[in-house]
Amino acid sequence: MKSPLNRMILRFIKPYWLWFLVVVILQFGATIAGLELPTLNADIINNGVITGDIGYIWRFGGYMLAVSVTQMICQILAVYFGARLAMSFGRDARSTLFAHVLSFSSREVNKFGAPSLITRNTNDVQQVQMLVLMTCAIILGAPITMVGGIVMALRTSWELSWIILAAVIVLGALAGFILVKMGPLFASMQTRIDTVNRVLREHISGIRVVRAFVREPYEAQRFGKANSDLMDTGIGVGRLMMTMFPLVFFILNLSQVAVMWYGAQRIDIGDLQIGSLTAFITYLMQILMSVMMATMMIIMVPRASVCAKRIMEVLDQQSTVVPPTNPVTSLPKIGDVRFDAVAFRYSGAAEPVISNITFTMSPGKTTAIIGATGSGKTTLVNLVPRLYDPTAGTVSISGVDIRQIDEDVLWSKIGLVPQKPYLFSGTVASNLRYGNPKATDEELWGALRVAQAEDFVQEMPGKLDEPIAQGGTNVSGGQRQRLSIARALVKKPAIYVFDDSFSALDVATDARLRAALLEETEDAIVMIVAQRVSTIRHADTIIVLENGTIVGSGTHEELLETCETYQEIVESQMTAEEALA
Repeated sequence: MKSPLNRMILRFIKPYWLWFLVVVILQFGATIAGLELPTLNADIINNGVITGDIGYIWRFGGYMLAVSVTQMICQILAVYFGARLAMSFGRDARSTLFAHVLSFSSREVNKFGAPSLITRNTNDVQQVQMLVLMTCAIILGAPITMVGGIVMALRTSWELSWIILAAVIVLGALAGFILVKMGPLFASMQTRIDTVNRVLREHISGIRVVRAFVREPYEAQRFGKANSDLMDTGIGVGRLMMTMFPLVFFILNLSQVAVMWYGAQRIDIGDLQIGSLTAFITYLMQILMSVMMATMMIIMVPRASVCAKRIMEVLDQQSTVVPPTNPVTSLPKIGDVRFDAVAFRYSGAAEPVISNITFTMSPGKTTAIIGATGSGKTTLVNLVPRLYDPTAGTVSISGVDIRQIDEDVLWSKIGLVPQKPYLFSGTVASNLRYGNPKATDEELWGALRVAQAEDFVQEMPGKLDEPIAQGGTNVSGGQRQRLSIARALVKKPAIYVFDDSFSALDVATDARLRAALLEETEDAIVMIVAQRVSTIRHADTIIVLENGTIVGSGTHEELLETCETYQEIVESQMTAEEALA
C-alpha cells in the first residue's frame, strides 16, 4: 500500500506529468553541464596553464563559459517549471480538500473539528507543497549529480575514491538518525498547531464572554501554554537540524583535507596531475553537497508525510450523508413532509437523541416543536435539510425519501434559519442574496420589512451596502437573527425551518414578525422550533418533545387539556410574563 504522502503527490501531480517530465529533463541537462565543468577545468590547467598555451586556455575557457550559461538556463527553467508545478499542486489540493469538506455532514465536521480542518487545508497543504517545490528545484538533481560525480571521480582517480565512499556512508547514517528522531516531533508539531488554532478561535469568537467574566488573564495563560508547547517542539526540531549542519560541514572539510593529503602524495610520485586533483576535489564537493542537499530536503519528508497523512484522512473520510446513486432531480410541487418512525443516535452515544418520531407537515400549515433543553429539537429539524441522516426511519417530501432526492434540489426547496445565525463577511445585500443571487433591491427591502429589519438597516450609513463583519459580529444578536430570517425569505423556499430563530427578539417584535410571516409563507410548509409558548401558540400543530420522544401533539388549546409537559411549560412562562407585566 502506498504511503499517504505518495498517494497525495501522485493524485495531485498526475494532471501535470508533462511539466514534471520537463523539470526532470532540465535538471538532467543542468547536472550534466555541471559535471562537465571540472573536466574542462582540469584540461585547461593540465594542457593550458602548465604548458603556457594561451590559445588553448581561451578556447576551452569559452567552452566552459558556454557550458556554464547552458547550466544556468536549464536550472532557471527547472526552478520555474517546478514552482509552477508546486503551486498548481497546492491549489488543487486546497480546492479538493475544501470541496470534500463541504460534502461532510455535521457529524464529520465535529469529528475533525473546525480548527484542525483549517490547519489541514492551509499549513498542512503548504508543507507538502514545499516538499514538491524542493524536490523539483533540488532533490531531482541530487541523485544525478551524485551518480555522475562518482563516475567522473572514478575516471579521474579511482585510488582516491575510497574517501568518497567513506564520506557518503557517514553522511547517510547521520541523515537516517535525524530522520528517525524528527518523525515524532513533526507529528507533535502539527497537533500543537491545531491546538493553537483552536484556542485562538475560541478566544476571538468568545471575546465578549471572556471580557464579561474577566477571564483575559486565564485565556492569555491558556494560549501561552499552547504557544509554548508549540515553541518547545519547534526548538526540538531546530536543535536536530542545527546539530546536523556542523557535522555535515565537518565531514565535507575532513574529506577535502583527506583528498588533498593523499592526492599530494600521488602528485609527488607522478601518478596524478594537478588539474586532475582539482577536478577530483570538485567532484568530491559536488557529490557530498548533493548528499547534503538531499539530506536537508529529506528532513522535510517526515513533516510532509505527517501533513499528507492528516490531509488524506480528511479526503478518505466519507460523509455519512451519502448522495443518492439515482437521484430524484425534480420536485415540481412540494407535498407533505413526513417523519416516519425516525430515530437518531450520535456516533458513540449509548442512547438515541430522538426515537420513534412520527408526524406530518403540510403546505400552508405551521408546525411548531417545543420542549425542554436537550429534548432533541435541533437534532430533529437538522434532519430535514439532511445535515444528518436518521439512523432509523425515514423523512420524506411528497412521498420521496429525502435520501433519494438530489442534494441541490433538496436544499433549493428549504430555507433554514439556524439556531446560531451566521452572517458572512461582506454587506447586508450580499448576505441577503446568499440564497438568491438574482434578487432585486426591492425584494431585499421586502424581506427586511417582513423580518422587522427594515428600520435598523435604513439607519445604517450604507443601508444595503453596509459592511457586515465575519459572523455578523458588528450587529446585535437580534439584528443578526432578523437578517438571517430575511435571508431565508429572499430565497422564497417551499419549506421554512426556523430553529429557535426568535429567541433574541422582544415579545412585541416577535409578534409583529410572526404576523408578517403568515402572509409571506401562506403556501409554504413552516417548521418552527421555539422556547417561548407565545411564539408558537397560534401554530396549526404543536409537537411537544421530552427526552427525544413525542409526548404531545395538537393545537395550543388541545395541549393545555391533554399534555402535562406542555402545561408545565405554559405555567412557568405565564408566571414569568405576568411578573414582567
